[in-house]
Amino acid sequence: MTRRKQSRGDCVFCGREMAKSGLTRHLKTCEKRKEAIRTADEEKKGEKQSLYHLQIQDVYLTDFWLHLEMNGSAIMEDLDYYLRTIWLECCVHLSRFFEDGMGSEDIPMDHKVDQELKPGDELTHVYDFGTSSETLIRVLDAREGWPLTEHPVYLMARNHMPPDVCSECGETAGWYCRECNIENGEWVNLCRKHAEAHTHHEYGDPYPLVNSPRLGMCGYTGPAKPPY
Repeated sequence: MTRRKQSRGDCVFCGREMAKSGLTRHLKTCEKRKEAIRTADEEKKGEKQSLYHLQIQDVYLTDFWLHLEMNGSAIMEDLDYYLRTIWLECCVHLSRFFEDGMGSEDIPMDHKVDQELKPGDELTHVYDFGTSSETLIRVLDAREGWPLTEHPVYLMARNHMPPDVCSECGETAGWYCRECNIENGEWVNLCRKHAEAHTHHEYGDPYPLVNSPRLGMCGYTGPAKPPY
């Protein structure tokens, strides 16, 4: 797949578009985010707790990234579920968190986030120990207060779908051929015109390109949407 070096995304609070590193800085000072935090603190729903700013990216395809806020009272399995739903789930594979990359000491899924995370930490999430997807998680910051959502995770920013071009004509692509990928080891992107004309149907019609680093791996086809 053709990828840009600097993928961009939007701050969910104010809608401003910028690169991942820019959003890291922006989210600390975003006035709309500060306003949302003040509102949550005034309403005081649930319990006051530590809330962790996580920057998450695929280890190899770094154009795919997320900025999340995670409730300290949640458990690591809640983050596993979120990553599976937004990026990874295809065949109900096993997954684990590791303290220092695959093969290091693993982090139990039932441990509370407060037990395992503090600013400055880095950990790795691995989904599928055959065709593995590896995700790097950095704990950028923490604050004390009330959550912005009733759910364990709040999505603060996400990369836009990296643009691809049709392998046939160079126009904007929206599909790819799984047969070319699986049988020939060749990644073939297709525009609408060439997706309709493509003659490979062993694995069905061409599949949509979706915003996930697992696209084309194992049985993954999407939909690459957040669970809430």
